[in-house]
Amino acid sequence: MTGRMAGKVAFITGAARGQGRSHAVRMAQEGADIIAVDICGPVIADSPTPYSTPEDLLETADLVKGLNRRIVTAEVDVRDYAALKSAVDSGVEQLGRLDVIVANAGFGTGGVTLENVSESDWDDIIGVNLSGVWKTVKAGVPHLKSGGRGGSIILTSSVGGLKAYANTGHYIASKHGVVGLMRAFAVELGEYSIRVNSVHPTNVNTPMFMNDYTMKWFRPDLENPGIDDLKVVAQTMHVLPIGWVEAEDISNAVLFLASDEARFITGTTLAVDGGSTLK
Repeated sequence: MTGRMAGKVAFITGAARGQGRSHAVRMAQEGADIIAVDICGPVIADSPTPYSTPEDLLETADLVKGLNRRIVTAEVDVRDYAALKSAVDSGVEQLGRLDVIVANAGFGTGGVTLENVSESDWDDIIGVNLSGVWKTVKAGVPHLKSGGRGGSIILTSSVGGLKAYANTGHYIASKHGVVGLMRAFAVELGEYSIRVNSVHPTNVNTPMFMNDYTMKWFRPDLENPGIDDLKVVAQTMHVLPIGWVEAEDISNAVLFLASDEARFITGTTLAVDGGSTLK
């Protein structure tokens, strides 16, 4: 442990598994205590991808505690502002402060053109990926301000927040919207020495991407596609010879933006994308 986050507290959404868990563990390795929330269930009624569970969130907590750091957890849907506020208020009461907000929770669906997206799918994606990010920051910012120490806010967008892909327009719109939130928050919170930035991952090796739904979406030409079949198509998305990155790659970017090493960086979009935005 090098202590880049020593004495600080980070509030992370979508922390039960995948990128959120990785962020929590990486910051704990650097000395942070964690407020971790996750829906721990399906985001939508007929979720096409596997969803997180209460056991997943407990595992995240155990990993953080194994690093001798404190963690407060809550099962929260980021669309529920009152529940978010209650979770972060309770976490700050127990841990004593708040320094970092990582609005990581999100999900994606696709497969149809934008004009054919159902209203319910549109509302679900915007509700989680855009409104949920706004509500996360809204719930946490008062604690950053009252602390009087400044702080760092990192919003998880996507490569799809910087460029468009076909047949996932509602997701693209939500992730572009995150960039607008980031820039507006950066302008409004700068006077409090609160920095706001966004990260833009490409495909990430987590359950949200590595599942049967995604494999069939990427390879509709195959009856039962597997990981190797997925990689053939995914690799064409990048300049570097990769199909995806690891959650730790995103966590290292988030850690940098949260740390004092990035103390004068605000209003930026940081792509961790293997060169995808160049194509």
